[in-house]
Amino acid sequence: MSVPRKSATPKPVLATASAHHSRASVSESELHLLMEAIYLTYSYDFRDYSGASQKRRLLQAMAHFECPTVGTLQTLVLKDATLFMELLQYLTIPVSEMFRDPAFFLALRQKVMPVLQTYPSLKIWIAGCSTGEEVYSLAILLREEGLLDKSLIYATDINPMALEKARRGIFPLGSIKGHTVNYQQAGGKQAFSDYYSAAYDAAVFDPSLCENVTFSDHSLATDSVFSETQLVLCRNVLIYFNKTLQNRALGLFHESLSHRGFMALGSKESIEFSAYADHFAVLDKPARIFRKLKVAPI
Repeated sequence: MSVPRKSATPKPVLATASAHHSRASVSESELHLLMEAIYLTYSYDFRDYSGASQKRRLLQAMAHFECPTVGTLQTLVLKDATLFMELLQYLTIPVSEMFRDPAFFLALRQKVMPVLQTYPSLKIWIAGCSTGEEVYSLAILLREEGLLDKSLIYATDINPMALEKARRGIFPLGSIKGHTVNYQQAGGKQAFSDYYSAAYDAAVFDPSLCENVTFSDHSLATDSVFSETQLVLCRNVLIYFNKTLQNRALGLFHESLSHRGFMALGSKESIEFSAYADHFAVLDKPARIFRKLKVAPI
């Protein structure tokens, strides 16, 4: 669902808000009622997200909006879609970095890219792409391995503001040093500076990296799969889901992947004890890279 938004100046967190924040709490019933109300009003489904994580983020949001109770916050955001978009930034945690977990990207380069190079064309799904750092990281890796031109990448997220940042490909210059170290540790083959130009306090990445990228709104809680893909990346997203939603997401990835396709999860995520544990083979356990089995078990 498209939610209208306009620029809004964030409210300063006053001393009274801090006091409220220190005393505030979020009960299970309040959390349930808020998430149901958000779903009914805006069609964003957070009902199967991890409760503990949601509560921490709601406490931060309550301080930001100067709301002493969850009920006050609920009344505020349900009446104003612009304020809801501000709340969405807390609920979705749009934080990332380029070549995050360099060992993962090195394993992807060494163990997955050689197989993908045998395909005539590729479709790749990056689920929960946030502000785009992983999209550009993967695009750089694909270019260096000679695969970018024959790849079609679907980069999806539920946060429209994060997707817009991803489309622009402009990142803070102050973060580039860390990104560069990650890139080098991930087996980068060129100077990282070859991929961006510096302008004021920003790094503007080469737009050609995303010529074959489609940025799209997509919810792992409510939407269906993309067409047949050879690689799915969903890293550091499932940790915010409960078991029910984790299984739904894994089911989407399994259905989307082609014969013997690859799936990559975050460093703290696993398919063990999930409904799809027997549907994938472990390619690289530390890197959390899996490969779809030829035939699903009976």
